[in-house]
Amino acid sequence: MAITSKRTKQWFERINGSKNMLWLLGTLSFLETIILPIPIELVLIPLMAANRQRIWAIATATTLGCLVASLIGYGVGMVLFQSVGTWFIEFMEMEQSYQAFQSFFDQYGFAAILAIGILPIPFQIAMITAGLSGYPILLFALAALIARGLRYFGLAWLVHRFGHDVLVLWKRHALVTSLVAGVIVLVIALGMQALAGMVV
Repeated sequence: MAITSKRTKQWFERINGSKNMLWLLGTLSFLETIILPIPIELVLIPLMAANRQRIWAIATATTLGCLVASLIGYGVGMVLFQSVGTWFIEFMEMEQSYQAFQSFFDQYGFAAILAIGILPIPFQIAMITAGLSGYPILLFALAALIARGLRYFGLAWLVHRFGHDVLVLWKRHALVTSLVAGVIVLVIALGMQALAGMVV
């Protein structure tokens, strides 16, 4: 198992043996989406590998935790951008990323949220920008659900298929895989958007 330090191993075993594991994972996913800079995959992959009978429930709990956090981030952008939102962007040192995504979002909307949900870019940018712009909350929630669902359920499928080896593969190829998946989803979403525009 790819968990090395004694303290980390004990923490992992405590979560793995807890009756509230799904709630803990949902909370961890929530915190990662809001503010934690540590990828949840480091904990998620070993837990999925050790609990294959609950692997889809783990993916569901993690996705829902992220979705709840995304909606809160949307609310911050919509209601509290001038105070909390501005402070948060400065605190996380995301000013340049925020400005770059804002123009990208203005042009592509739904497709931009989908792409940033898969690409290795802080999702907080998409949450705050969507809320600030008044983007329809149901469309935002749908895009976040699809993007993060692809991330976590795709990971669950890989762990179900390949087991613990996925953690090694993820560490080696996470960036490239995320970039490729993000580009593919962006192209598909833009194609659907263009098709819908032609129909209308």
